[in-house]
Amino acid sequence: MNKILGFVEEKLLPPMASLSEQKHFRAIRDGIISAMPLIMIGSFFVLMVNFPIPMWTEFIAPYVPKLMLPYRVTVGMMSVYAAYGMGGSLAKSYGMDRTSGGVLSLGAFMMTIIPFAAFSENGDALGMVLPMQYLGGSGMFTAILCMIFAVEVLRLFKQKNFTIKLPEQVPDSVARSFEAILPGLFTMTIVWLICGLGGFNINEAIMKLFSPIVSIAGNSYLGVIIPVFLITLLWAAGIHGDSVIASLIRPLWLVLLDENMAAVADGRLAPNVGVEGFFDVYIWIGGSGGTLALCILFMMSKSSYMKEIGKLSVVPGIFNINEPIIFGAPIVLNPILAIPFILGPLVATTVTYFTLNAGWVLNTSVISPFAVPAPIKAFLTTGGDWKGIILVFVNIAIYFAIYYPFVKSYEKKMLAEEAENAELA
Repeated sequence: MNKILGFVEEKLLPPMASLSEQKHFRAIRDGIISAMPLIMIGSFFVLMVNFPIPMWTEFIAPYVPKLMLPYRVTVGMMSVYAAYGMGGSLAKSYGMDRTSGGVLSLGAFMMTIIPFAAFSENGDALGMVLPMQYLGGSGMFTAILCMIFAVEVLRLFKQKNFTIKLPEQVPDSVARSFEAILPGLFTMTIVWLICGLGGFNINEAIMKLFSPIVSIAGNSYLGVIIPVFLITLLWAAGIHGDSVIASLIRPLWLVLLDENMAAVADGRLAPNVGVEGFFDVYIWIGGSGGTLALCILFMMSKSSYMKEIGKLSVVPGIFNINEPIIFGAPIVLNPILAIPFILGPLVATTVTYFTLNAGWVLNTSVISPFAVPAPIKAFLTTGGDWKGIILVFVNIAIYFAIYYPFVKSYEKKMLAEEAENAELA
């Protein structure tokens, strides 16, 4: 294990750390996170409409179309909000105006959505309508490409001083907006030529291109086990595994979540197993590595140091915050605890995947704040499936069983060190 962690620290850690801070990946991460409050709000309305109480569902049945409107304009348009957030984040990283970057990214993305003339049932013209099919998670990959294209064009035009310059007396906000006109004109024209005049449906093409990857990520064992292994391995070597791996995979997770939420909103079962909720609810119980069980075992330790770390870590662990135990135990670069930290989630992931894949527990279709305790989160994110709560406790028992022998081994080591220090004192 020491050799593995050494290899990760020396060979894998530097490029992964650089990747996590790469401007475009960081912009994608920050932009998507900026849209999360709206996605959570939309999730709440999906849960409200589909809460599994017959009297409630009968009562709200006549109002469902209106109750689902917040979902349509939040989750159903997540790529719109993400496009703006990602563009603003990337522009800021280049030292450019954040608003201009966000607006140009959003404009480029919206140019890929071709409006069409709509008519009522009576044949009355309703005007031009934007289809919503690719405004949600299905358009996320297009939003990312448009963001990169729009902001890089803005940066190139500024570097070449090919912008409209206004006198210094003009307010900065007005001057910055005029600076974005020429790069914006170029960006929008190119996208219009491709999608509008050329009739190329870039959203459909990208979804076809990525459909095998999305399918693997959402409905295969490899699609859930690989992210878990990489995240825990990186954490054990001292790098924030979620920041690196989740930044790369989250666009896929959002596409899958969008499909699950749309299915539930239409009264169908959520089809995808490997959405982000799969990991947040059933695997990261107490945080990455499933460390809530470790916090409790530390609290029961005979070692005074481990007991104190357990007491300090258990309350944050209930709310899925585990930096105190990761760095306090420590788990980082500590083979005794790094082995169960990696092994436990792999076993829990295996059990959870085959349980959900068999249909014994409903797939997650609602996103909730990460700090919600796992049993409550399981009930909420599955739309009220009580069997999800049982699965959480099954995984907690798995974590206890896997961590226990390693904690006892570590306890012997710590007790010996404490006894030695007591003698020296």
